[in-house]
Amino acid sequence: MITAYRRRSVFAAMLLCLTAPGAALRGPSALAHTASEAPPAAMADIAGHFALTTADGRSVTDESYRGKWLVIYFGYTSCPDACPLTLNNIGVALDKLGPLADKVQPLFITVDPEHDTPAAMTQYLKSFDPRIVGLSGTPEEIAATANQYHVYFRTRQLGNGEYTVDHNSLIYVIAPDGQFAKLLTPDLPGHELADQLHALIQ
Repeated sequence: MITAYRRRSVFAAMLLCLTAPGAALRGPSALAHTASEAPPAAMADIAGHFALTTADGRSVTDESYRGKWLVIYFGYTSCPDACPLTLNNIGVALDKLGPLADKVQPLFITVDPEHDTPAAMTQYLKSFDPRIVGLSGTPEEIAATANQYHVYFRTRQLGNGEYTVDHNSLIYVIAPDGQFAKLLTPDLPGHELADQLHALIQ
């Protein structure tokens, strides 16, 4: 069940998506070429490696989070619908897990590093849950990470200086030993996502 606070948070985050400064004022450059789309069968080959930077400036890799269940979602702060909904579901799932949530590290990896500055990432993610860590990097680092997870994303011009980023909307679960564990759909309600994670953690 989504609390009144979370409903307000999601609304605020979606409003932020639509009004974020610069989000629709200039077109992106380096992200015009993107990772290739992968068929479902390729999901078994997910390596799960990355070398990125947190919103507070720390350099991290997937090995930085060994011992935790990683719940990873790729998106961007100007996303109008799928990203806020998914991040809210992750926040609800963490609440429902209770103490078991300490074994989980949720990560939000931007596919729009040109506009998703550290300040924008921090402002955006605090609308959902402070335990969600935002990760960014150079366009090359983001593309390399996306390839590791077979994530498709493509920046598309809409005209009048506006753009959107088409991207896979999936939740990737990585086991504490770094092995790919499960792929979940983003529309999974928070309580059901918690049940899926609970089954894995136990």
